[in-house]
Amino acid sequence: MRRLRTPLSEEVVRELEMGEQVLLSGVIYTARDAAHKRMVEAMDKGEALPIDLEGQVIYYVGPCPPKPGQPIGSAGPTTSGRMDSYTPRVIEKGLRGMIGKGLRSPEVIEAMKKYGAVYFLAIGGAGALLAKRVKAAEVVAYPDLGPEAIYRLEVEDFPVTVGVDTRGRDIYEEGKRKYRKC
Repeated sequence: MRRLRTPLSEEVVRELEMGEQVLLSGVIYTARDAAHKRMVEAMDKGEALPIDLEGQVIYYVGPCPPKPGQPIGSAGPTTSGRMDSYTPRVIEKGLRGMIGKGLRSPEVIEAMKKYGAVYFLAIGGAGALLAKRVKAAEVVAYPDLGPEAIYRLEVEDFPVTVGVDTRGRDIYEEGKRKYRKC
């Protein structure tokens, strides 16, 4: 198991291998489809983004409200494919990692290979457990989106698996290959 601290460099990301277990610590940001749409619209207008994406990791999550004394409520991953139409543009801005669940489009995988980004998988259905790895949370952009706002999360040993590496090796495709051999 590898421990990494954000922000991530392109060199570190290019060393990661599909299937590798990683514990992330540092700052990660949340963003779902509505926030991605706004970021791409801002890029199209030549406007500054609300966060600097260079070296960052975005977690595809809409966290639940926190219980008293907790920084965040349940925070399980959402289906990543919903962001695929926006993701290549965001990767071009220096994004190094995405956390979610499910398949990614060929266009996203090509952008990952070209610019040096990885797709991390988090366990769906484990949102309450993943929330325990969040030490602080604050809305930093698009508060009108509610749970789909962009949050800045401070995480410690947040468990993820490399689902697609910078060479385009895809854990889902690898799984299909293995089962076809049976």
